[in-house]
Parts: sequence; C-alpha cells; structure tokens
Amino acid sequence: MADIEIYDTTLRDGSQGEGVAFSVSDKLRVAERLDAFGVHYIEGGWPGSNPRDIEFFERAKQKTFRRARLAAFGSTRRKDVRVDQDEQVRLLLEAATPVVTIYGKTWLLHVLQVLQTTPDENLAMIEDTVRHLKAHGKFVVYDAEHAFDGCKDDREYAFATWQAAERGGADVVTLCDTNGGSLPHEIAEITRYAGGGLGGRIGIHTHDDIGLGVANALAALDAGATHVQGTLNGYGERTGNCNLTSVMPILEFKCRKRSVPAGSLATLKELSQFLDETANIRPNPRLPWVGAAAFSHKGGTHVNAVQKALTSYEHIDPALIGNTRHVLISDLAGRSNIVMKARELGFDITSQTPELREMLDRIKALEHQGYEFESADGSLALLIRRVLIQTGPPFVVDAYHVSMRREGETSVCEATVKVDVGEECAHTVADGDGPVNALDAALRAALVKFYPQLERVRLTDYKVRIIDSTSGTAARTRVLIETSDGASEWGTVGVNENIIEASLQALVDSLEYALVKDRVACLQ
Repeated sequence: MADIEIYDTTLRDGSQGEGVAFSVSDKLRVAERLDAFGVHYIEGGWPGSNPRDIEFFERAKQKTFRRARLAAFGSTRRKDVRVDQDEQVRLLLEAATPVVTIYGKTWLLHVLQVLQTTPDENLAMIEDTVRHLKAHGKFVVYDAEHAFDGCKDDREYAFATWQAAERGGADVVTLCDTNGGSLPHEIAEITRYAGGGLGGRIGIHTHDDIGLGVANALAALDAGATHVQGTLNGYGERTGNCNLTSVMPILEFKCRKRSVPAGSLATLKELSQFLDETANIRPNPRLPWVGAAAFSHKGGTHVNAVQKALTSYEHIDPALIGNTRHVLISDLAGRSNIVMKARELGFDITSQTPELREMLDRIKALEHQGYEFESADGSLALLIRRVLIQTGPPFVVDAYHVSMRREGETSVCEATVKVDVGEECAHTVADGDGPVNALDAALRAALVKFYPQLERVRLTDYKVRIIDSTSGTAARTRVLIETSDGASEWGTVGVNENIIEASLQALVDSLEYALVKDRVACLQ
C-alpha cells in the first residue's frame, strides 16, 4: 500500500494554464501514460463544462485503466435545487467514472458574495451532493475550495463545511489553497486542525502563486495529509499547481514514503517530456529533478569535485529519475570540465592528455568572441577532434553566394555553393524559403553524392542571438542550430557580424559532425 496517494489533475486543472490545450486524443494518451506510470487517480475533466470533456469521458469508457482510477470533476448542487434534479450532478454520474470529485465553498466570503446564499444552505449543498454520489456507488473526493483562506477567516464555519462532506460519506476531504498565497506553517497548522476533528483521509491541493506549491503540499503531508493533488510539470492556473514531478521523487528519495511504484520514477523525465511534447510547450530546462539543467555542472571547481565524488554537488543519482548528468563548457571551465565533457561526448581522454591545455585555451578564446558551447555539443566535439588529430575536414566550402529574387507575389531565396571534397569540386544551386534554408539545401545537394548518409540529416531548430546589441547593425550574431539524423540530435554554433556567415559556420559544423560523430569514440 502507498503511504501517499497521488491525484493527478493535469487534464483538468493543468489544462487551465495559459498556453495549454489538449485535444480529446491528447487527453486519452496522457491518461494512458499516467496509468502506466502508477498514479492513483487521474482527473479527466469536467463533463458538465464543455463538449470536449464530454467526449473524453465517452471514449474513456472503452479504456481499461490498470493502476489508476479515473475521476470526473464537478461542483456541489446549485443552491435551492434538489440534488437529483441538478443537471451538472447528473452529468457527473453519466460520465461513469469510479471516482467523482466535487468542490464546495469553505470561505464565507464566497458563500455570501459569490454563491449569494446562506451558510446553512451551503452546508446542505455539500452534504446532499456527497451523499447522492455515494448512493450511486461512487468514491467521492471532496475538494474544499479556499480551505485555508476560509479557515483563517472563520475557523468554526470552515470546519463545519468539512464535517458536512464527511457526514455525506466523502472518502477524501481535500484542503485546497486555491489562491496559492498561504505559507507552509499556516498549511501545516490548519491541516493538523482538520485532522484533529475529521475521521477520514485528508488531502492537499496547492497552487504556486508565491512559489510555495510544492513546499506547502509537503507541509500538509508532514502534518498528516495522505493524499496530494497536483499536475505534471506544474501546469495550471496563473503560475501553476503543485508540481508532481517534484513531489513524487521527494516523497520517495527524501521522505522515504511510498507513492507511485518505485520503478516508475526511472521514467519520470520521459513522462515530463512526453507531456510537454503533447501540449506543444517547450520544456523548462530549470525544472527541479527532470529539467535538462537539473544535473548540469559549469563552474570548474564544481566539475573538479564531481569528477572525484559525484555526491559532492549532486543530491541524488540523476539516473534514478531518468535524467542525465551534463558538464557545461564555457569560459568558466577548468581542465576537469574538458575531461568530463570530452568523455561524455565519447573521447577517451584524461587529465594527463597533453592536448588538454590547447583545448581549454581554444574554448576560452572562442567564448570570448561570443561562441557558446553549452547547447553546441557538435561544434565542441569537432573542436576536440581537430586538436586530437591533425587531419583536414571531410569537405571545405570554397565559395558561396545568397540572393533574393521575386516571382510574382512571392520572394524566393537562392544559394550557390562551391564545395571541395578531396580532389573533387561540387558546384550547386538551390532555392529556399529563406537564406539559411537555401544554403542548407545547396550544401546538402553538393555533399550528398559524396556522402549519401547525409540524406537522413535534417535541421530541427534554428536560433539567433545578438551578442553586443550596442553595436547596432554591426553587432556580432550567434547562431545555434539543432540537427537530427533520426537516431540522435546535436547542436552546432557559429558567430560572425554577418548572420549568413554565422549560419553557414553552424551549418558546416552540423554536417561535418554528422559524418564523423560515429568515429569520435575511437579517438585516444
């Protein structure tokens, strides 16, 4: 049995976050992944609020969930309406989920000014609705909206609302910090207060408006709550909900409490990335635990220490949650950075490798010019390779030209590239949607007859950064390109006052790395 129940509301509360939108198919795919991961409850949405959620629950009836129980979300009955005549409650039952979660009012401010009803009628709305759902065989989670603000305002009435839910038969009474403005000590004190008078399971639902969503949830769990609600990656209203991708590993590795199956946590980063991809949201590299930067080391002193003892600057083995260690290279780098990063890239070098100083000097000189290698492993690997082996590149761009022409109402870019491959020369022309696209097409066309494997290589991202904006149009430009061959991805960088020249540098590196990347591990 789990010590703490995980209730995921990504598909309902998470979808209310700015820029987040799931199709019905998206929601079904996310629900299947959450079930496989091992959360206890999946809140699918509000069947009474929109056609998309109605369709989701209809299609979900055909699915079998092995680990999780699906929950439909709604509210208590309307004021002065019998519960068996409330349309929204009827739709909750028709969703045919084993779990129904409803919210009700705790704060007298909402009872009097928002619902515009009496305190006694609000208590009846809560108890009637819970009892009605229980009579239909549902597992009922009662979300006490504004539980903490309401308790601070009128403790006795807030407690009366929770008792009303428990009298109705609620299986879980969840205290919600709906405004997200409470502090951990307040959360803990009120959770203990609730636990002292209620007999059932207590849950916690927090928001991150002041950056304490996770801390507040942990404070409640420490004070006796055993059910925690949140979203993957912290999606949600305003600044987001309690981030379950932080809570779950904290419970397992720091608090030594069981929640999801221990083996599932090794796929936590993968689950986090899957959600971002499904929502079409760029991953946040600074997310704790699962972010790309969560186990990245840049300062030379840090890297030197990690090289000797991983726990010196890592609180946990990143593999336990499916993440990886990254050593970053910059003008802050020391010899240890180069050694660890080179080995990460496949080079067999040590602190005694004689070329190490030259590598470090070149990197620092290029960083001073505006190059940045943190996202350009391909260019960094080529730099290391060029120092280690004194062989020429597989091809050289001898000349290029880019121009624009008008075809009716459309502008077309044309690029001409002359490339030397050994003793042979290729001269090609290609059109493109823009100068970089045209250059890429021309360069690829020139090289593919010599290197057919480049057919698989595609640019996946292109970023431009102005380095010294005070220079106006003469400012240096940094171009970062991401490339994939279907099996792996790599980044390359170029810097120049001319954006086309900077782009060409990054393009050349991307294709050269595609040709040599499988051979770097053989270097000594």
